[in-house]
Amino acid sequence: MHRSVGRTLLCATAAAALVAAPLVSVSTATANPQGSGLVIAEAYLKGGSANQPFTNKFVELGNPTDSPVSVDGWSVQYRAATGTGAPSVGKLAGSVPAHGTYLVQMGSNGTNGEALPEPDAVTGLNPSGSTGTLVLADQATALTLPAGAVTTGIPGVVDLLGYGTSNTFETAVAPTGTANAVPDALTRQGTTDTDSNAADFRVTTTVTPENAVGETTQPTDPTDPTDPTDPGDGGTTPAERVTIAQLQGTGDASPYAGKTVTTDGVVTAVYATGGFNGYTVQTAGTGGALDLGKHTASDAVFVYSSATVGSVAIGDAVRLTGTVSEFNGLTELTVPTASGLTKLPAAGVVQPVPATLTFPRTDAQRESLESMLVAPQGDYTVADNYTTNQYGEVVLASGKQRLLQPTEVARPGSAEAAAVTADNAARKVVLDDGASTNFLSAANQSIPVSWLTQGPVTVGAAATFREPVVLDYRNDSWKFQPTSPITGATPAADLPASFSDVRTAAPENVGGDIRLAGFNVLNYFPTTGDQLTGCTYYTDRDGDPVTVRGGCDARGAANADDLARQQVKIVKAINGLGADVVSLEEIENSARFGQDRDAAVATLVAALNAATGKDTWAYAKSPSKLPSSEDVIRLALIYKKDRVQPVGSSTILTDSTAFTNARQPLAQAFAPVVAKPGKGKGAQKPSAKDTFLVIANHFKSKGSGEGVDADQGDGQGASNQSRVEQAKALVTFSTAMQRQARTDKVFMLGDFNAYSEEDPVVALEDAGYTDLGPTQDASEWSYVFSGLSGSLDHVFASPAALETVTGVDIWNINSVESVGLEYSRYDYNVTDLYQDDVYRASDHDPVVVGIDLPGVGTPGGGNPGHGGDPGHGGNPGHGGPVADALAALAALLAWLRGLFG
Repeated sequence: MHRSVGRTLLCATAAAALVAAPLVSVSTATANPQGSGLVIAEAYLKGGSANQPFTNKFVELGNPTDSPVSVDGWSVQYRAATGTGAPSVGKLAGSVPAHGTYLVQMGSNGTNGEALPEPDAVTGLNPSGSTGTLVLADQATALTLPAGAVTTGIPGVVDLLGYGTSNTFETAVAPTGTANAVPDALTRQGTTDTDSNAADFRVTTTVTPENAVGETTQPTDPTDPTDPTDPGDGGTTPAERVTIAQLQGTGDASPYAGKTVTTDGVVTAVYATGGFNGYTVQTAGTGGALDLGKHTASDAVFVYSSATVGSVAIGDAVRLTGTVSEFNGLTELTVPTASGLTKLPAAGVVQPVPATLTFPRTDAQRESLESMLVAPQGDYTVADNYTTNQYGEVVLASGKQRLLQPTEVARPGSAEAAAVTADNAARKVVLDDGASTNFLSAANQSIPVSWLTQGPVTVGAAATFREPVVLDYRNDSWKFQPTSPITGATPAADLPASFSDVRTAAPENVGGDIRLAGFNVLNYFPTTGDQLTGCTYYTDRDGDPVTVRGGCDARGAANADDLARQQVKIVKAINGLGADVVSLEEIENSARFGQDRDAAVATLVAALNAATGKDTWAYAKSPSKLPSSEDVIRLALIYKKDRVQPVGSSTILTDSTAFTNARQPLAQAFAPVVAKPGKGKGAQKPSAKDTFLVIANHFKSKGSGEGVDADQGDGQGASNQSRVEQAKALVTFSTAMQRQARTDKVFMLGDFNAYSEEDPVVALEDAGYTDLGPTQDASEWSYVFSGLSGSLDHVFASPAALETVTGVDIWNINSVESVGLEYSRYDYNVTDLYQDDVYRASDHDPVVVGIDLPGVGTPGGGNPGHGGDPGHGGNPGHGGPVADALAALAALLAWLRGLFG
């Protein structure tokens, strides 16, 4: 059925319009009910799957205006549903006719269906058929997209379609169809854009591609209607006999692509379920200890064949006839019918053996092993587990070290940073599960998720291979595939790899009289979504709200049950720190909800005290002078009442414009609570020499910025200039607060949203502050993003403060754990990964610092809770009866010396 956008165009009409009318362009996305700009008119996302009418996926653009619109320098971009990084880009050129269409060809799931009409642009994008984000952009570089409902005027965005469970969308996501084998497309209703994907798009069973000249089918060449040499046209040209190595060739693409061949091999892996619909075959007798200097062509190939995958088993000798193709970088042999498979006698066939080698550092060497059976040698370390709970993937790094953020260890844009990037690429490989299953989709939520069901998979853990795997290339990554699909129902003993347990029950002993820590509490909001109006939610597999998605100022739990799951993790983690002063980031600013500004921090302190069983914690109360405008999240400082005491009131930086797009720093001076010597009770008055200053921070994030704050492409992300100005303003604020508190010992803690070699950190170091993490705990990092480890969370010490530092530890309990363990991912899969423990209480790891103050013996007057209090203990090396007794004796001797001269 013809639709209203361009379906009545004739070729001549389109051509005339291109000549007669001037080309115009549009810019950023806005709701456009008048139909005055380009839109995404249709998205067909299942091309090539069984029963599909067309081989390739496509996006069709529509122009409802009276003039053609140029798309030179434009692009269509795609980002996976849960992605937060840069989308993939498919470039456009030419123009969209007035009241016409423009056809963008994309990737394919297979070989089923007819060719599209001649596309106006061909891209390598290969969107998911069920969930993702598509964007029409007026630029050819990757966009920076927010999560949640997009607002109008995002630079570069002309139109955006979020579908399925995408995290980026206009108002509400568009629906999606059913399985890939059911033909359908997402089609815009009419020609207008109301800025609601759910309202603008419908799933239609009629797929109607149309290009700029009005063609709706692939044109037939009248001079060669039945050329028998054309592949796939039913001709009778005999297939060429080749070895698998000949089929693969020595380059990154097969020299036989597009040709029909016959080859022999032995089945080494079978993927009859899980979406791969195929198997791998390898030349008999190959593998073993290979010399990659001489081994230049792979002896194995992936066979895409839903028609025959159920007929083969590992170890079968087979002869195959099919068509060679390159599918998103993976060489495939497509065997479309059962007649293309012949079982060969097993007698005399030498089974291939796994190649025994370390992971190759170059693509050329990996290509020579593509689809071959391998037994990985050497060390492998878990580098990322962000997609493990969704796709059953675990990113590994060859060697014993994680993959690092280049700007964590080298200056942005430097040769050293480039070397880190190259090393990351050389060491990265993904351990997959032999399937394309999305364990969070409605169709697969009843399948237990791979790897995580059998136990924790923690970044930094060692991966040990005990069974061979297949090396292949999918989704732009080299991957180790098991020889058959696995799920969470696969016994742990049958998995091809296992992971070491690197979890720690408590931070390392950092020593000192007093401990400080920073903790990002992951949008801790006692004001839950159900207490407000307008909130939208992320929902579990039963449709129950779990956490706020947008539509209101709340950012945390959807209701009391969800808050309880979040709170118990945060409480156990903070009490497990053994810290006396803790800086909190991402806690609710309760003033935004008409409550006392401190209501949220008071709620958390009450929960912490309930867990310790006594009145352990208090918080630094908000000052009377507040910023004129504040974020919905804020900073807070909490402390143990019998360990430290506030000196004066807290202060928030209110006189700087640097923090208009971030959270204003919060300062509070503290001094130890030291018992008076002798028989008298009470505490000594705080000594100026023991007073120290703590400043909590949360700089602007890297996710957005324009003008001078635009991403410069040097690895520092967006808004770097803002963070530099915030660092400078913090230095000025620190100086003023030191004068006010009469101390030169200052610790600046928090989430600075800058890695350790980036400009904001350098600005603080140039001002005389020391970043304690890299200097004293250089083997650990506080954050993992896109598989790269680094520290966004820091503790900066002034020179005088540095002299008091006894130790530093980054307690890896959050960033290294799967996101599936968070309170907000509860009941998304049949495997409930949530546990009421400290792991994945947040996405940032806490940093703990021990300090010794010159006039302090035993803070708290020998408080029996110092060694065993659940709020300060749990760490066998910190305090304890012996240490406390020695400290008390030292204090007594010091008092006696003062008394008797």
